[in-house]
Formats: sequence, structure tokens, C-alpha cells
Amino acid sequence: MRFINELINFVENLNPKIIYTLLIIAIFFIIKWLLNKIIKHNVNNPSSRYKWRKFSTYTLYSGGLLLLFPIWLKGTDVVTFLGLFTAGLAIALRDLLSGLVGWIYILWKKPFSIGDRIEIDGKAGDIIDISIFQFSIIEIGEWVGADQSTGRVVHIPNKKILDVSLANYTENFPFIWNELPVLLTFESDWEKAKYILLEIIREINEEQLEAARSVIKSSHSKYMIYYGTLTPIVYSSVQESGILLTIRYLCKPQERRNTSSRTWEQILHRFSLEDNIDFAYPTRRFYVKGEVPNFFQESIREPENE
Repeated sequence: MRFINELINFVENLNPKIIYTLLIIAIFFIIKWLLNKIIKHNVNNPSSRYKWRKFSTYTLYSGGLLLLFPIWLKGTDVVTFLGLFTAGLAIALRDLLSGLVGWIYILWKKPFSIGDRIEIDGKAGDIIDISIFQFSIIEIGEWVGADQSTGRVVHIPNKKILDVSLANYTENFPFIWNELPVLLTFESDWEKAKYILLEIIREINEEQLEAARSVIKSSHSKYMIYYGTLTPIVYSSVQESGILLTIRYLCKPQERRNTSSRTWEQILHRFSLEDNIDFAYPTRRFYVKGEVPNFFQESIREPENE
């Protein structure tokens, strides 16, 4: 009984504003829990479920603030209160305030959305969550090749969006240019090899090319994205170790490794059928003073006596 009496006295001595605030917070947590349950059982698509949960959370937060402001501002000079409140936030919560501004910027300008692949401050990955103070990515790269996922989730403060440059792989034009270098010996029939490479990449890249053409027509509404040609091309150049043929083609960022693997498999198969096309690698030729190099021996060999 003593404990109950002390509890009653404590509640009676509390400021009514605190009681109302705690009551509103408790009610909103219960509503949020119920809404999440309803969304979980009625929305099957993961993307739609995520958007509904975010929308309900932001709506509840906004509603809670609208209910709390009249309680705490009642009988108070609104201008004075807001001035002191703003000054306190600017000094004590500078980093959190920067994160909030970054969040508003993300919602307003939309430099990226859920599912976009970005690179910011040396970290690259796919956006999986955007919250008030930070956004999260599923990391790519690092020790894993060809921009594939490492499995790690990286949380980045929203204020970073205001301080450093951001690269978006998929915004408005969800394709990137990928290049595959193929090095051949000087003795190879490079013109035939170039024809084979073009044939392979055009066959593999056909679906991506049609999708890219349709997307680029609509991309002009936001950015001046222009390419003279979207078709795959093979460039030729001469290196120290041989003739370099570089395949350049469009692909989706998430499919870069798959398209590279399919292309190389076709190249290995087709080149294995050709006797006059060989892969090159760095080599060195040297000879000992007084000895004839091997590649000259055939030309200076004396004819045998009949």
C-alpha cells in the first residue's frame, strides 16, 4: 500500500504536460505496432510493404508533433519559445540537425531512391533504407570483384549528402558502360578476331540495347543525357605484348559480372576454333652473346648434303 500511495503522489505532483506527453507517445507506439501488423499481413510485395511502413511512421510522427505543440506552447510566448528552441537545437544538436536537413533534401531533390546503386565518400552499394538521420546500403566491391555484394550493411549519416559528391549508377538512366580488354598476339588475325568479338557482344547485348534505347528517350525530361551511339563497339590499339581489342557495351550495374562471364565464355569457345587467333601475355626474349637466337636459327641453317 505504501508503494501505491507513493506512486499516486508522484503522479499527482507531475506536471500535466508531462503526463499528456507520455500518454500520447504510448498511444502512438500502440498505433504504430498495430499498423505494422496490418501492413505485414496484407501487403505481400516487399517494396510496397517498405513504403507503407515508412509512410505510416512519418505520418504518425507528424501527427504526434502537431498534438504535442499545443500542449507545451499553451500559455507561452510562441515566438520566444521557438527562438530559444531553435538556438538550442543549432548548438546542442548540430549533427542531428544536419542529418535532418539531409533527410529533407533526399525527400525533396531525390538524388537517390530505394534500390538505386550509389557511391558516396568511398562507399558503394544499393540503397535499402532511408530514415530521418541516416540511410543504409548493402555494400558492393571491397574484396568482392565486379561490383557484387559483400553482404555487409553500411549506415551513412544523411549529412554526408550535403558535404561530399554522390554518384548514382541508376538514376534516370539505369545502365553503365562496361569494357572488356582482349589481348592478342601480333601474329593473330586481329581483323577476324574483331569481327568475332562484335558478333558475340551484339548477340548478348541485344535485349539490353533495346531497353536502353527506350529509356534514353524519356531521360531527356530531367537531364541532358545524350549518346551518339548505344550499340556495342570494339576498339583496337597496340600494346607492348600484342594487339589489344577492347569491347565496350551497355549493361545494368547489377548484371555487370554476369554479362562479362557470358561474353568471356563465348570468346573462349569461338577463339578455340580458330588456328590463327591466340591470346597474348607479357613476354621477354633474350640471347647470350655469341649464340644465335632461336627465332633466327631456321633462316640461317645450312642446307644438308645431297
